[in-house]
Amino acid sequence: MHARHLRARLKGWGGVGAMAAACALAVVFALAVTCTGSVASQAGAQPAGHRTAKALTVDARAADDCEAPEKQTLSPSRADGPAITAIRNRPGEKRKLVVGVDQNSFRWGYRDPNGGESGRLEGFDIDLVHRIAEDILGDPDAVQFKAIPTDQRIPAIQDGRVDLVVRTMTINCSRLKDVAFSAPYFKTGQQVLAPKSSPIEGYDETLAHRKVCTAKGSTAYAKLEEDRRSGDLPASTDISTTVPNQLDCLVRLQLGEVDAVVNDGALAASQAAQDPTVELKGEAFTTEYYGVAMKKDADDLVRRVNQILVDFRQDTATGWQASYTKWLSATLDDDPSASRPPAPEYLRRS
Repeated sequence: MHARHLRARLKGWGGVGAMAAACALAVVFALAVTCTGSVASQAGAQPAGHRTAKALTVDARAADDCEAPEKQTLSPSRADGPAITAIRNRPGEKRKLVVGVDQNSFRWGYRDPNGGESGRLEGFDIDLVHRIAEDILGDPDAVQFKAIPTDQRIPAIQDGRVDLVVRTMTINCSRLKDVAFSAPYFKTGQQVLAPKSSPIEGYDETLAHRKVCTAKGSTAYAKLEEDRRSGDLPASTDISTTVPNQLDCLVRLQLGEVDAVVNDGALAASQAAQDPTVELKGEAFTTEYYGVAMKKDADDLVRRVNQILVDFRQDTATGWQASYTKWLSATLDDDPSASRPPAPEYLRRS
C-alpha cells in the first residue's frame, strides 16, 4: 500500500439515535417530491453565433487534458445571458430556480424529522441553493427542489430537469465531459466508514475479503475500481455492492449486508453522527472538491454562480463560515480550514 494518505481533521462522532425516523421520512418525502416537467433548454435559447470556436465552455477536449479539474471553470461575472434570462422569464409560479438536491444526507440536504409539518429541506447545500436563488431571482425561496439519486445527477442536468445540481458533487475530469462546474465550494476526501467493533483499520489491507458499499456513479466506486486494478486495494475486496443513494449504504451496513462503506469523509462523518455504532476508519485517501453542476452550454449561469460563491465565501455574517458553523462543525472539525477550498482559479482566455 502506498503511503498516500492525506491528513483529515474529522473527529469522533456523537450519535443522535434518529436513524430509523430519518430513513422513514426520507422514503416518504422521496415519494412526495415530483420530478415531472422540464427546464427550458438553455442551448436552444441561445442566438445563432452566440458561441464561437474560442468559447470558454469546458468541453470534452478540456476534460481530457485536465489535471486539476477544480480549475476548469469560468471566471465570475454578474452579467446576464440566455441561461439566466430563460430562468427569469418563466411565467407565474414557475418562475423558480429548479435545483437537484439530496434530501437524506444529514446536515447537507435533509428533512429534519423534528422540523414540524413543513418538512423544509435544510443543510449546508440547501443554504447555498437559497443564496443562488436570492441573487438570480431576488427571493431565496424562489426554488423548486427536486430530490435526485446520486446516479441521476448528470442525467437530470443533461435532460433539462434541473438548472443546477447542488448535491455534494465532486468535480472531476470525467464529469467535465458531460456537465460544467462552478469553482469549488468545499474540500473533502474519500474515507472508510465501518462499525466501531470492526477490525477494519482504514483504506488498506484490512479491507481484504470484505464487502464494501458505494453509491452508483460516485467517485468512491471509481476509485475502488481503479485501485483494485492497480493493486493498491486487495484483489479480494468485494466492491460489487452499489446503491442509488449514499445513505442506502449506511442502511446496508446497519443490516450487516456489507462490512464497510467508502464515501466522501464529509458525508461519512454525518452518517456516523446518525448512528453511534459506526465510525470513520483511518484517514482520507483522496482530495476532492464539491462544485455546483450545470449544463455545459450555460456559460452565463456558470459565471454567475462563481460570482455568488465569491460573495458567499467573503460574507462572514451569513455566508460560508456561518453555514459551516451551523451545520457541519458538530460533525467535522471546529476549525473549517481543512474543508474550505483554496482560492479559486479560472480558465484563461486563449
